[in-house]
Amino acid sequence: MILVTGSAGFIGYHLSKTLLERGETVVGMDNMNDYYDVSLKRDRLAQLETFDNFSFRQLDLCDLDGLTALFRDFKITKICHLAAQVGVRYSLINPHAYQKSNLEGFLNIIEQARLSQVENFVFASSSSVYGNNKKIPFSTDDVCDKPISFYAASKRSNELTAHVYSHLYGLKTTGLRFFTVYGPWGRPDMAPFIFTRKILRGETIDVYGHGKMKRNFTYVDDIVQGVVLCLDRPTQYAIYNIGNDRTEELEHFISVVEGLAGKPAVRNEMDAQPGEMTETWADIEPIKNDYGYHPTTRIEEGMKNFIDWYRDYYK
Repeated sequence: MILVTGSAGFIGYHLSKTLLERGETVVGMDNMNDYYDVSLKRDRLAQLETFDNFSFRQLDLCDLDGLTALFRDFKITKICHLAAQVGVRYSLINPHAYQKSNLEGFLNIIEQARLSQVENFVFASSSSVYGNNKKIPFSTDDVCDKPISFYAASKRSNELTAHVYSHLYGLKTTGLRFFTVYGPWGRPDMAPFIFTRKILRGETIDVYGHGKMKRNFTYVDDIVQGVVLCLDRPTQYAIYNIGNDRTEELEHFISVVEGLAGKPAVRNEMDAQPGEMTETWADIEPIKNDYGYHPTTRIEEGMKNFIDWYRDYYK
């Protein structure tokens, strides 16, 4: 039985659906917060609730009594911990949300994993931990002790906490540094969603870094492939990048969206925001070598899938 925290979230939904389709029993957990449109989370959840092998608890990571009851009621054997307060820019506005969810909440769930002696604890980290690393592509061997946002600091803290639990208690933990995930059912606060919505409506898009910033856009199905591989094969402690094998300049990304939307973007050129990284690019050789991970989706195909979903979902 696999617990997926953040199961009504973007990646959590896709992971849960993949696991359910292959016959796994999945327990989903999500606090359904209003950081972005809750109706989108409810609609994802409604898709999962069509499966007989899915159970759901609306629960916050900081509710210790609720967590204890969850682990009492279900025999959890593996955990994929995806629930977190996300977003780099929002961490400048509301850092306490990150302290509660990403620090206190992470400790609560990994402690439950220890007490329940689960077989595997896989958790989401982020490419943000690399800060303004000048070496490209980013390698998990790189030193990550100079984060440039509180969100990044909270994710690096998760990695260090997991190492402690592996070292002291033998808990098998794997941290996955995700790189700019996009795809159908995506998050409304991320660039693929924002640009698609505004270009289709003829509204102005803010182009940070004057279009020169680069991102390692990774399609959600490729991310899920990597997560499932790591869930299936526990390791004592490891950190992996999960990304695409190429990076895209923001300028090119916008041109792809314009082509698929059939409309030019109305642009507001802006400097990069505080806390934003100028470039992200994942060295994925370790997870390729250890697990056979192989991303296959190019930005043109992935964004076509996203825009097709967007048009259908929002009519």
